[in-house]
Amino acid sequence: MKTLNKYYQQLEPVIKTLPGKPGIYQYYDNDGKILYIGKAKNLKKRVSSYFNKDVNISGKLRVLVGKIAEIRHMVVDTELDALLLENNLIKKYQPRYNVMLKDDKTFPWICIKNEPFPRIFSTRNIIKDGSKYFGPYASVRMMKTLLDLIRQLYQLRTCKHNLSERNIRKKKFKVCLEYHLGNCLGPCEGLQSNEDYDKTISEIKEIIKGNINSVIGQLKGLMKQYADDMEFEKAQTVKERLELLERYQSKSTVVNPKIENVDVFSIITDDQSGYVNFLKVVNGAIVQSHTVELKKKLDETPDELLSLAIIELRERFESNSKELIIPFKVKTEIPALIYSIPQRGDKKHLLELSERNAKYYKIEKEKQLELVDPDRHTNRIMAQMKKDFRMKVEPRHIECFDNSNIQGDYPVAAMVCFKNGKPYKKDYRHFNIKTVEGPNDFASMEEVIFRRYKRLLKEKKPLPQLIVIDGGKGQLSSALKSLERLDLRGNISIIGIAKKLEEIYYPGDSLPLYIDKKSETLKIVQQLRDEAHRFGITHHRKKMEKGTVKSILTEIDGIGYSYAQKLLWKFKSVKNIKKTKLEDLQKTIGQVKGKIVFEYFQSNI
Repeated sequence: MKTLNKYYQQLEPVIKTLPGKPGIYQYYDNDGKILYIGKAKNLKKRVSSYFNKDVNISGKLRVLVGKIAEIRHMVVDTELDALLLENNLIKKYQPRYNVMLKDDKTFPWICIKNEPFPRIFSTRNIIKDGSKYFGPYASVRMMKTLLDLIRQLYQLRTCKHNLSERNIRKKKFKVCLEYHLGNCLGPCEGLQSNEDYDKTISEIKEIIKGNINSVIGQLKGLMKQYADDMEFEKAQTVKERLELLERYQSKSTVVNPKIENVDVFSIITDDQSGYVNFLKVVNGAIVQSHTVELKKKLDETPDELLSLAIIELRERFESNSKELIIPFKVKTEIPALIYSIPQRGDKKHLLELSERNAKYYKIEKEKQLELVDPDRHTNRIMAQMKKDFRMKVEPRHIECFDNSNIQGDYPVAAMVCFKNGKPYKKDYRHFNIKTVEGPNDFASMEEVIFRRYKRLLKEKKPLPQLIVIDGGKGQLSSALKSLERLDLRGNISIIGIAKKLEEIYYPGDSLPLYIDKKSETLKIVQQLRDEAHRFGITHHRKKMEKGTVKSILTEIDGIGYSYAQKLLWKFKSVKNIKKTKLEDLQKTIGQVKGKIVFEYFQSNI
């Protein structure tokens, strides 16, 4: 299938880095004309399927795939949201290869009518008469389920009478069958107050929006009250309604049609770029989404980048909206525009959706660049480390040292090696301290550094560009003495990292350097330090265990190192072995050896 598309080489990185999220995808030809808009529960799987089919496909699909030169997409929360967005975009752009265009009446809404004692019903027509509309609902079944839930929970009128205060006072209406069935409380005869009915409507609005916690709390309180009053049948009815409400979960995004014409902008930044996402919302529906990358030239602030993007994108898409939803206040204001910085509600949801799309765009761009140029990511990190550590060359080869001892016993040191920012385990080394007695980290570090680089010089092997010492000024000074003895000071950059505050120390500089906690440079150094510590501790434990075995258990006649090691693995310590029963010892190392160990400790108690 790949041979059917001559642009596949440039499309492959895009396809491979698509998120496995719900959304819509758009195909464009080489002239930038939109060919097709589709929806997907999983964008990566759906788009990949077009390029992985066998040759036995329809001619129309074959032609479509052959023309695809660019793929764009937008991530949404659910598959239903993708369906709604696909519908809006198809109506707007009418791509050639989409089979059917859907008109404005495709999906229904839930209407809360603007009238005394409001009715609640479904409709496909939005009338601007002050009524409240919620939706649209891509699934009619889901909408009906929600309406059924509301009718089971609440007693609402269904008649079309004009229940004005005057008409009710004049007794123009009589209760109907719905009242006698218990489905209505009879507001037509004044049997239910306006205030009580409006309280019910307020609760229903919260349920439709998905804010059901407060309603659940009220129902629980009501159920408890009925139970306390010994009205168990009413309590059971409320309990059933409560269970029904708790099971219900609305997974679709509720769009408020009152958001008539709004532009949404969000931005995320890194050291090199800013990524701005733009959403255009018309009559509560997203009809446009676009993300741009702005390369920084002079360390521009997010405010400057966002202001530039707002001007550019509004002009490009000929936007005439009077309201902008943005994440923070910008200094550059546009006359006659209202700036909204939402903290909650539907507008906040739109802003979060925009931010997610900007984030996904950034991640995908980075993944695509890594596929096309695998060394780009490494080169960027190396250049940043060179700048942060004020080095003359990039630290392509880094070695990090760490000491390990417990009160001076079994002192060891470890060295780990990173090349191009990644562990190079082939060059990891352990060191047993030979010339130092007692717990002296400074002298141990001096010995290890001298031995390591004396050997590299002797064997004429390449030296690292950077040495990292796990410790503060003391360990760094000790390491520096060895480099001076080897005449390497100034030829290799060396730093120390203190553990508590992540302080970076330089030779001859009493004040530490503090690197941005979020920077990749500090992450690499922390990874080096942690890896050296792990590698050193592992070696130290093995040596300590072996030393313990040799010094105590192997003194027993007939017990060698392997038997002693089995006992320690099983019972964890010599103290536990002394307390162990004969039968348990024999199960571990055999009848004869177990008896020897048991009798030895019994005779030495």
